[in-house]
Amino acid sequence: MSALEKPALDPHPLSSYVAWAGDRNRDAILEVFKQRLPNSEGQILEFASGSGMHINYFASHFQHLSFQPSDMNEEVFENIRQLTQQTQAQNVQPPIKLDLTQPQTWSVLTGKKFDAIFCINIFQVAPISVADGMMNCTVNYLSANGSLFIYGPFKVDGKYTTPSNEEFDRTLLSYKVPEWGLKDIADITNTAQKYGLKLKEIIDMPANNFTLVYSLG
Repeated sequence: MSALEKPALDPHPLSSYVAWAGDRNRDAILEVFKQRLPNSEGQILEFASGSGMHINYFASHFQHLSFQPSDMNEEVFENIRQLTQQTQAQNVQPPIKLDLTQPQTWSVLTGKKFDAIFCINIFQVAPISVADGMMNCTVNYLSANGSLFIYGPFKVDGKYTTPSNEEFDRTLLSYKVPEWGLKDIADITNTAQKYGLKLKEIIDMPANNFTLVYSLG
């Protein structure tokens, strides 16, 4: 594999280990959502939905909420639709194309406000510059009392939180894909502050991960 050729993010079909890790992570995030998502009707947006595994799982636990998957890559849309059919989720909307680096794609959200926006495991395989588009999009389409949830492994003040996270970062960097690698919470938060978003909570999660919760004002 050349240095310019990105490796696949996940094996297809998913290996038993990747499937297990995904199940473990989403159950921990589900517990966070149970405490923080609206108890009444509302709209939820996921940035970078990928396979749709997470959003279809969460939707089954919140029948009163409508979930909107989005991704920059339309090639994943069929997989999202198939998972929605398999889970028989009535509250997952058809996926929409949304590129956080291309504001012109955000017009699909015109007139909408979301009670929560979330993204899972995006920053270790995306440039930190994506945070700029993420925060800009969020302030335009997040409701006044809503929250942005960002889940993943991160550095804290330039340091690794555990030896396993350091090893994970070395593995990512070994692929020599320029944007791959663990990002620092401070860098994400500095970008959020530029758009008027405040870091409300840093929640410790299993497997040395965090959920960062941002709100408006």
